Amino acid sequence: MDLDLTFLGTSGSVPTARRGLSGTLLRRGGERMLIDCGEGTQRQLLRSTVGLIELPEVFLTHYHADHYLGLPGMLKTFALRGREMPLTVHGPPGLKDLFGGLQRIFGKLTYPVELVELRDGDVLDRGEYRVLAFRVSHGIAANGYAFAELPRPGRFDLEAARALGVPEGPLFGRLQAGETVEIPGGGEVRADQVLGPPRPGRTVVVTGDTAPAASVLEIAHEADLLVHEATFAEEERERAEETLHSTAAGAAALARAAHVRMLALTHLSNRYFGPEIAREAREVFPETVVPRDFDIIEVRFQERGGPRLVKAGARTAREEVEPRGEHGAGGDGRGSDGGGGDPGDPALGGDPVGASRRGRAAPGGAR
Repeated sequence: MDLDLTFLGTSGSVPTARRGLSGTLLRRGGERMLIDCGEGTQRQLLRSTVGLIELPEVFLTHYHADHYLGLPGMLKTFALRGREMPLTVHGPPGLKDLFGGLQRIFGKLTYPVELVELRDGDVLDRGEYRVLAFRVSHGIAANGYAFAELPRPGRFDLEAARALGVPEGPLFGRLQAGETVEIPGGGEVRADQVLGPPRPGRTVVVTGDTAPAASVLEIAHEADLLVHEATFAEEERERAEETLHSTAAGAAALARAAHVRMLALTHLSNRYFGPEIAREAREVFPETVVPRDFDIIEVRFQERGGPRLVKAGARTAREEVEPRGEHGAGGDGRGSDGGGGDPGDPALGGDPVGASRRGRAAPGGAR
């Protein structure tokens, strides 16, 4: 069963010329779940190899505008296309109040929308996996989400099954499914006689916006992939603490303590290009990547190599591919240590959003 994340928007607070606002698509087999829907998310989907699919579910982490403002437009587009399939939107408490205001924007829809408010500790049972909502530290009602597969059966011992008299065919499948079977000539064979120890499923944890938090450390313990915000570099640690965001080093320290297999840093302030965030984090936790828009992380089973970054994996052939740094850091890093945002971005009054000028907070700040 394939499992991957497509990064549609990796910028924090405001978009840049090369980074859209928060949006991540989780795909598991034929299932599709969108986590956050910042402004322009539907266009990012259209620009990607995924396309604007009939998403069945959206998970919002919190209600700062850069995480949900793309949702009204996408809902309206679905209606204009004549969609009839229901859509479920999940979010922390306050979701119904939010939609009470948004409905004036998108109007009447052609399909039903179910709103599900999830509180800390709520679990959605999906059979082979579960979705766990957990509280993060961002000063408002804000959820992180853990997508955790159940353990898989152990490896099937073909020779042991044959030695016990099990004929090849449907009985093999039933044993692999954990059943006890009757064999020709009488007698039973239990699954534990031909299966090895259970193998772990995969766990992906997406935090949304948060300061480093004990709740994330607990939920992300030994996760295959932790997607954590890194709005600031350590030089702006005081600003990160004021706004309840994380620095790259702070997120990396949490990933190291949680023993995750890979850390992916997103929600970068436009002060940064990406390589300086990657360098800072890797000094603490080497298995760190900083995805750019249209990158994919394939979350493979441990025995198949674990998570792997595929640079520009969702970028269509018609999209121009910009220079890339190593390990998904983005850009070539030249001149980026001082920040300043992506090349071609507007000056924003010379004061990048979320950055401070010699101790004075930037107007608006990071959200």
